[in-house]
Amino acid sequence: MNRVRKSFSRRARVATGGAVLAVVALAGFGAVSANASAPATPSAAAASAAAPARATTTSTHLTIDAATEAAQAALDAAEKENQRVTVAVVDRNGNTIVTLRGDGAGPQSYESAERKAFTAVAWNAPTSQLAERLEQAPNLKDIPGTLFLAGAVPVTAGNAPIAAIGVAGAPSGALDEKFAQVGAEAVAR
Repeated sequence: MNRVRKSFSRRARVATGGAVLAVVALAGFGAVSANASAPATPSAAAASAAAPARATTTSTHLTIDAATEAAQAALDAAEKENQRVTVAVVDRNGNTIVTLRGDGAGPQSYESAERKAFTAVAWNAPTSQLAERLEQAPNLKDIPGTLFLAGAVPVTAGNAPIAAIGVAGAPSGALDEKFAQVGAEAVAR
């Protein structure tokens, strides 16, 4: 009988110890969770301050709807001429807004379209014109992310570039740029 008591007692101690550990762990987790969701202290809130109007600027950006419409217009123009291309639209900062890869477009066309668009928006000029500038300044081609091949045009608002459309995959840069121009015109409508 004494042996049963010791065995039971040992089991009881193990079970009780496990329950106590579980309660302690859950209590600790609750305290951490409560602290993580606690409102910021007044000193932390005071650390942020509103910037005065003279310290900020406002810029115009192409909407996702306008970018998509422009890309689709360029892709449709290429498809009408049986050209397999990729169209990329980038914002003022050269970040891609939308890219449409047409059926059968080559794998290199995706990156080429984006890089052409980046180049056009960075210099606010069609890449066909920029490619001509390489004769006077051949080191321009060394700037990361650029591609000085015809096929992209900027989109402007008040003479400032707000986006660019790049096309790649047609047999010539002139065709790529023709399709990019159709996309740019779709924004103007």
